[in-house]
Amino acid sequence: MKLEGYAIVFDSQAQIGNVQEVITRNALANCDLSDVALFYNHDTNHIPLARTPNTLTLAVDERGLKFSAIVPDTEDGRSIYESVKRGDLRGCSFAFQVADNGESWEGNIRKINNIAKIFECSICPYPAYDETSIEARAKQKGNNVMENQENQLGTNAQKLFGVGSIEGDSAVNFGDDVISSNEYRSAFFKSLQGKELSTPEKAAMTKARENFEKRANEFNTSTNSAAVIPTATLDEIISKARTHGGLLAECRMFSMPSKIAIPIATPTDKAAWHVEGAAVESEKITPTAITFDGNEIMKVFSISQKVQTMSISAFESYIVDELENCVMSTIEDAIVNGTGNGQGTGILTAFDSDNTIETASNTNIGYADITRTVAKLKRGYANGAKFAMNNATLWSNIYRLSDDNQRPLFITDLQNETIGRLLGYPVVIDDYLPDNTIIFGNFNYMAYNLPAGIVIESSRESSFKSALIDYRALAIADCKPVLKDAFVKFSFS
Repeated sequence: MKLEGYAIVFDSQAQIGNVQEVITRNALANCDLSDVALFYNHDTNHIPLARTPNTLTLAVDERGLKFSAIVPDTEDGRSIYESVKRGDLRGCSFAFQVADNGESWEGNIRKINNIAKIFECSICPYPAYDETSIEARAKQKGNNVMENQENQLGTNAQKLFGVGSIEGDSAVNFGDDVISSNEYRSAFFKSLQGKELSTPEKAAMTKARENFEKRANEFNTSTNSAAVIPTATLDEIISKARTHGGLLAECRMFSMPSKIAIPIATPTDKAAWHVEGAAVESEKITPTAITFDGNEIMKVFSISQKVQTMSISAFESYIVDELENCVMSTIEDAIVNGTGNGQGTGILTAFDSDNTIETASNTNIGYADITRTVAKLKRGYANGAKFAMNNATLWSNIYRLSDDNQRPLFITDLQNETIGRLLGYPVVIDDYLPDNTIIFGNFNYMAYNLPAGIVIESSRESSFKSALIDYRALAIADCKPVLKDAFVKFSFS
């Protein structure tokens, strides 16, 4: 697993607060590169990902300091390699020491002309400068100390890991999706915090808002600060929500425009007998179609103005937690209980007498009821089917059941990969389901849609006296069962 990139780019200006910083072309002429390690996000408490001279190679060329690293086949190494490959990690930085009299100033432009030593290079998830690094740099003017120089991808006009670049002084090329760019991600959180944006960040935000205006009629925004949450952050919110389990982790997710019919393949018919040697007609699959509506989810939350002193990574972590707890939880609830009136349609609305089994008392349910539930699911949906119920139903009603030979129906998963299995089918715990209700089916035929991500806008007006900043999250979403035949409901009183 090999990673390559540029840790330093010569003669390119980086915006650090009110200062433009440049590493000149000859800055590494006398630099000590003999013992340099590669880390993740400057975390020197971890084992290095690579180190000179065996697994890390450094080369100074006309562009800057190029590195080539062979990362280890460990959990950390694989995770970072895959994240780079996916485009989630796109920047790097390095720790260095300026030589005596190794810098000069021209107005607000700081030129670093002579670097004495490179200590380490790092692959960074968020290679943007925060306030503390700006302050430290201001205090370090003229001193011979170690600094962290973070080359944000694009800011220094070079391609790193195959992502966009800056051409000339200010023409930024973000590719087809600015929302996925590192510059926009940095600009998004800085703007919410009220921090000053660098030139590339301003360009990214401007382009993103141009794209947002084309679909702004989907959102009811009231300020010009509204911005779509970065793609990587949205992925993290969804991924975090899905790790909590429940039906959200089992259902199919879409990011398709509302009011567009989306074809979904259905289980095929069984094989047929045919004469030996005779031609067999290819199977014609008739997919069903699903159309999502554009229902609005809104959440307002307030944070102290001290948010401006938080690092970007800490602020992003807070936003991820907040949106995962409100927006995704709302969708998770609607997947089960949604009425379909101004909100998503839940799975409980998919049932009628054809796919419902009821019994009068929970004290009388037994082996036959569970097998009857499995038998009622139409053939073709059983492959990948699962049982879903809340925790109380599992432990109060199902855990005690056994077959005619007194073997338990529910087997706990001792490896903790799942909750366990009921009659061999995995069990999903979702506490949005009501007591005494069990859903059996293929949850790949329950879907939710986030067509335009999540928009956040900030306001300082309503909380003037309390020194709070209000944030409003808006999302267009929908959920609904694709096929009611893919599910059976077993309920008891």
